Formats: sequence, structure tokens, C-alpha cells
Amino acid sequence: MGEESIAGDAAAPTESGSAAAASGVAGGEVSSGAAKTDMAAPAAGSADTERGAGRGGAKRRGQAGPKREKLPPLVDAFGGLLIVDKEGGWTSHDVVAKSRRLLRTKKVGHAGTLDPMATGVLVLGVERATKLLGQLILTTKSYTATIRLGQATITDDAEGEVTATTSAGHLTDAEIAARVAELTGDIQQVPATVSAIKVNGERAYARARAGEDVELAARPVTVSRFDILARRDIDTGDTHFVDLDVAVDCSSGTYIRALARDLGEKLGVGGHLTALRRTAVGPFTLDHARSLAQVEAAAEAGEPVLNLDIDTAVRTAFPVRDITDAQANDLRNGRWLEPVGIPGVYAALDPAGHAIALLQESGKRASSVMVVRPANL
Repeated sequence: MGEESIAGDAAAPTESGSAAAASGVAGGEVSSGAAKTDMAAPAAGSADTERGAGRGGAKRRGQAGPKREKLPPLVDAFGGLLIVDKEGGWTSHDVVAKSRRLLRTKKVGHAGTLDPMATGVLVLGVERATKLLGQLILTTKSYTATIRLGQATITDDAEGEVTATTSAGHLTDAEIAARVAELTGDIQQVPATVSAIKVNGERAYARARAGEDVELAARPVTVSRFDILARRDIDTGDTHFVDLDVAVDCSSGTYIRALARDLGEKLGVGGHLTALRRTAVGPFTLDHARSLAQVEAAAEAGEPVLNLDIDTAVRTAFPVRDITDAQANDLRNGRWLEPVGIPGVYAALDPAGHAIALLQESGKRASSVMVVRPANL
């Protein structure tokens, strides 16, 4: 469920509101209080309007008021990773905008989205660590979720309109387990219609919102774990649902909503997702994560606001090669090193444990794919 859904966007704080908040985030120069003051101000030309803020000063119409002091960011120029335990109802963009305000910097980005309905791990890069995001290997993700059998929705989750209801009380555990097994391993999956996948240059959810009949092609994904943790039978009097608590480990690009939909279809009763929590993205887990409220409390208390500084983030995410101070100087100035046989992207650490660069070997060179600490920083 790496993309944001049309249903969640409608329920979450508006994107336009997030953008407006983000525009003044670096210095905290925009406040809702200022807007309310303007709306409540006396009409132009009144004595109150013409009266200056200073003692006895006359403020001319159109003259700018005193500028607020721009506060420095709460992190250094290198930054690091902020692993957020996202609340339900927030888009990933809302989390980025809020983090910009809290950290007083515009240099915040996310390493892949999480649906508004979902909670859990969202990886953000701050300051120079935003450049790490494209190098992070986040190809595996883990979730806990609840699937409701007996009801299908237009969005494949609880936020969409119900399209069909069928009693599921007759399903046996063995029948369910057999169909779950068919959705485990390397499979072909049709993404949810309201996903952010582009169709002819436009997001699928935008086309669906416009009333188009969107058909997405199946694509290969890997579901390495699809375990049923608990079953609950729910008799409403009118029908009988079966709720399944599940744990899923999967490749990036897998839609848990689509797994719920497909399981319901295979069992002939329909299905949709009612709860979703991401517990891990690559090497980053809920153990690394904090809520935005916790981040805000840390900022107010003058405590560190990042979960992982740039050095810890690099050591957590990449294999490590120890280098000398001379080699570190070479890398900081754009030169390359001799290869040592480490596959893929890895980190070069100086004797003090500082991340100097991310390297990748090719032929007789170990060249930088990102210089973490260039000579001019």
C-alpha cells in the first residue's frame, strides 16, 4: 500500500492546507493567529487601522509591519532521518508539512507514501539526509492488518462505498487458509483502482474520481509472509462477517488493500481492508519510530528531534567500509578509492565513525554515489 488513496485524501487534512502551512515553515512566519487578526481588524480608514503599533507612531496604509525573526532549524546541516509513527487520517504530505514546521526547515522529504487510513512507519529525510532517500534500500515492507470478509467496497478499504455484501459465516478456516496460500509468494496483483499509479500521465485515483472506469494491468509482486493471526465471526443479525487479523511481509509496490480484495473474491464473498499498520520499511521499524506529538514534545524540551542522525542512519541502512583520514579526504574532494569487493551501495566511515560517502564499485574504482560530507561542508 505504498500509494495514497482517493478516499483517504477526502477524509484527511486538505492538501491545500498542508501546502499553505509548508510555505512559511522555515521561519515560522505564517500563523493562523495572524490570519484571524486580519479578518477581525477594523475597516480601512478607521482610527484603529491608521494607529501605529509603536508608541505614538502613525502607520501608513500598505506599510509592512515589523518582520518576525527567522528562527534557525532545530537540526544541523547534515540532518538525519525522522522515522514517524504516522497517525490515521494524515496523508504523507501532511506529515512532511508538519515536520517542516516542527523542525523549522523546508528540507524534509519522505521515502515513499503511506495511505491516510494507515498508521505506522513513515521514513523522512531531513536537511542533507534528504539525499539519502533515493539510495535507501526499502524494497521490503511489513504490515499488520484486518481484513473483513463478506463485504466489498469501491476503494478496497473501509473508507469507500460498499458495493456488495455477502454472508461469510459458512467459510471454514481451511478454506480461508487455502486461498491465503494462493496469494503468497510471487504473484500477479492488480493494484487498487484508487492508487496513485499513473495512467497516461494522470493518477489512477484522479481518473476514478472523474467517473472513469479505470483498468490497471497486473504486475508482479512478492508476498513472502501472509499469516492469519486471529479470526473473529461477527453476526450483525442481517449478515455474517469474518474479520481476519493478518501479518504481511511483502515487496515494495504490493497493495494490502488488493490482497484483501482478492482474498474475498477467491472465497466468493468479497473483502476489504478495515485497518492497516506498517511495522517496518526496510531496516526501519516501529522501534525506531516516534509520533509527531513526541517529536513536538522533544522540540519544546530542547531534546534531539531526529530518531537517527546522518551517521547512525547510514550505519543502519548500508554495509560499512572503514577508511583512513587520507581516503576520507579523497572522497570529500570527489576522488575515488580502490575497490575491496563489497557488492552494492555501501558506506565509507572515517576513523571517527563519520559517514563520508556512499560508494559503489565498478571495475577498478569504488566511486561515490553520494558524498555525505563534501569538502565545503
